[in-house]
Amino acid sequence: MSTPADDVGKQLLAMLPVLRRFALSLTRSADKADDLVQSACERALASADRYEPGTRFDAWMFRIMRNLWIDRLRREKVAGPMDDIDDRSNIVGVSGEQVIEARSEMSSVSDAIAALPDEQREVLMLTCVEDMPYREVADMLGIPIGTVMSRLARARRRLAEATGITGDGARSSVQQGKRP
Repeated sequence: MSTPADDVGKQLLAMLPVLRRFALSLTRSADKADDLVQSACERALASADRYEPGTRFDAWMFRIMRNLWIDRLRREKVAGPMDDIDDRSNIVGVSGEQVIEARSEMSSVSDAIAALPDEQREVLMLTCVEDMPYREVADMLGIPIGTVMSRLARARRRLAEATGITGDGARSSVQQGKRP
């Protein structure tokens, strides 16, 4: 005695060329059409017990295929545009070594900032991270602008020492007149 899946399987085999033609008309791509036919066959076999003998098998399969295609279009619309990696020759991979080195450096800088005395750390964060002018930092902390500058210089020196940065003779932005 044959099962509903056996009956559906036999009808699917006979209908594969028709299903592929319909899939091509929906997808306009051979690869996507093949994927759609495969998905439709899987769905039909999984729900073979729902097929009612005596009804049109082709109509049932076309409905399954069309619903799968609509679902796929909706998913793609939500997911946004997707590029086929084979079509992209200009993709450059990220070096895992560079990522690890960058994370290590960030961790050492973060540790060095955390080790700074409070008054140096707050001046460094306000001027360098929050990009506040020295005058505003001085007013906010209630200290002279010269104190802000000296604390910042000491913080920078400590960070350079803690992270192994050596001076190359370049002038700082303060020396070039870009700050205060």
